[in-house]
Amino acid sequence: MMRRIASVFDPFVLALIGTVVLASFLPARGGFAQTVAIAADAGIVLLFFLHGAKLSREAIWAGASNWRLHLATLGVTFAVFPLLGLGIGATHIAPPEFAAGVLFLTLLPSTVQSSIAFTAIARGNVAAAVCAASFSNLAGIFITPALVALLMGGTTGGMSWGSVGTIFAQLLLPFVLGHLLRPWIGAFVARHKTLTSRVDRGSILLVVYSAFGAAVVEGLWSRVAPASLLALTAMCLLLLAIVLAATWALGRAMGLPREDAVVLLFSGSKKSLASGVPMAGVLFPAAQVGIVLLPIMIFHQLQLIACAVIAPELGKSAPADEA
Repeated sequence: MMRRIASVFDPFVLALIGTVVLASFLPARGGFAQTVAIAADAGIVLLFFLHGAKLSREAIWAGASNWRLHLATLGVTFAVFPLLGLGIGATHIAPPEFAAGVLFLTLLPSTVQSSIAFTAIARGNVAAAVCAASFSNLAGIFITPALVALLMGGTTGGMSWGSVGTIFAQLLLPFVLGHLLRPWIGAFVARHKTLTSRVDRGSILLVVYSAFGAAVVEGLWSRVAPASLLALTAMCLLLLAIVLAATWALGRAMGLPREDAVVLLFSGSKKSLASGVPMAGVLFPAAQVGIVLLPIMIFHQLQLIACAVIAPELGKSAPADEA
């Protein structure tokens, strides 16, 4: 119990909280905002490059062929989550002004970089995490707009294929390039494990600062009543707790190995702010985008903080032979 309480004060958790505070008072503006966004993208590219260099071809093939894990992740992301979103809407748990945003949150794909980063910290199956998170994002390009049209009366007209190019350029391409260069740089990456760890955490912090700061610049805190914000935060906490418990229980019920259950926990319980922002810009009127995105922004911060507490504890409890 004391270890779990102490983990709340882990330097990474404190860094996340500090990043949110910094973005609230000193958000990136103008040219500096563009610089931060570029740095965040560069961190993601470097993260995938290093993971590609670190993983063997056998491990990647094993990750891609783990169809039970991938189907479970997609089922939680695009079936369990939307059902919970409909249930929240039917019971009016969320503040009325945020109802559309909460449902939209549950229809989004999983995160990529943070799912992989936390899986690595927890000493789970990183190869499977790369595949599961990437499959979720690729599927989400088609499934999320379809679910929005079906459940929210929205439209998929004008949905850009630019997201496909972004996923390929920032995630898959550097991963493949790193893997192709593994014969030359793999030993160096293996000897400097702290390098990958720092890139994992640094990329998360940059994405948080960039995304949260952009919302602050758009007047986030001036448009939201404190009571509604607290109610929305409590609802997001409840949703996150339910999904974290459900994904871990599902992994155990399916008999998944510990390292695969870790992947399901982190990939299945997350929702992507990076995917949600461009999708919302296409699927909703401009005046509605800000309020629609607020639930995913809050959920995004909560999931990062919660997983930053959970992942190190899982990593400490992993068998010594699990890398």
